Amino acid sequence: MFVERLKLRPLVVLGRGLAVIVAMLLSLCLHASNVLPAAPDYSDYTQWWVSYRQGAADIFYVISTETGDYQLPDGSLYHYADTYNDSVRVALTGEMEGVDRLLSGSLNYYSPYYRQCSLQSFTNDSLVSERLPMALEDVSRAFNYYLDHMNQGRPFVLAGYSQGAMAVLQLLQQMDSTTYGRMIAAYAIGVNIPQSLLDSCRQIVPACGVDDTGVTIGYNSVRDSGCVVHGLGDDNAVGINPVNWSADAMPATLVTVPSPAKPEAEQQVDTLTVRLDPSTRLLIVDGFTGTDYVLPLIGKEGNYHSREIWLYRNQLRENIARRTRAWLLNHH
Repeated sequence: MFVERLKLRPLVVLGRGLAVIVAMLLSLCLHASNVLPAAPDYSDYTQWWVSYRQGAADIFYVISTETGDYQLPDGSLYHYADTYNDSVRVALTGEMEGVDRLLSGSLNYYSPYYRQCSLQSFTNDSLVSERLPMALEDVSRAFNYYLDHMNQGRPFVLAGYSQGAMAVLQLLQQMDSTTYGRMIAAYAIGVNIPQSLLDSCRQIVPACGVDDTGVTIGYNSVRDSGCVVHGLGDDNAVGINPVNWSADAMPATLVTVPSPAKPEAEQQVDTLTVRLDPSTRLLIVDGFTGTDYVLPLIGKEGNYHSREIWLYRNQLRENIARRTRAWLLNHH
């Protein structure tokens, strides 16, 4: 067609040959940009991070986005984590292990590897719509396997951060009443929970205090409302202050070091004022001095999404333990 439009009749045969070559190259490019890694087999325990402590309850934790687009030696471009690729697993394992250490306490901890979509997927809504469903489906399969083969009927805390929190929200929407009856609380950290979702999902009940159970805890931390990143607090109906566990505007003081990336002895200790804005449900944080918190590609200065667990790690660990005690007291 290209040759015919240019009226180059003597080159028609050559043009057809070039067209075939171009079509092959386009096919290879399309294949390279849509290669899917193998689905995790959740009966294979290499697809889990598990810490069994003989605890009375579990934490099922879904990690955040730890993967960027990457190319394999054959030229294939991956937009999803390959859970069987050791080099890709390093970052995933790092978050699994870190959150276990920071939050679990005496609880058993289960975290599945899954084909999370890459950070580049969140640069526009169409890519999110195209790529996120496979990641969510992996987590759904993992959770069902956990319930059938690992949980043994124990109560559990459901928790996830960022992309992992999106998966938590889907699990809540899919959860039957019997399973929900064993859920101590759900921590969906660093994600939007819009009013429309609250209206349609009875399993999502916003937390109102420090030890209510069967509830969902969510928050998004920013310096001010101008620092909101699309999808991370800009259409949100759920929020609670994880320092004082207040759902109103009462401020709280948090003394901490700002970064998990440096030894604590090398950091300035921050004294933060943390308050919930009742109108936006954003967590307003004043006094943060860290400089390594801006997310690549989608972040902006003054948005503390990358610190949502680290800043409140002690409060979250204590709160998970407290809600667990409250659930066990009420049910046993």
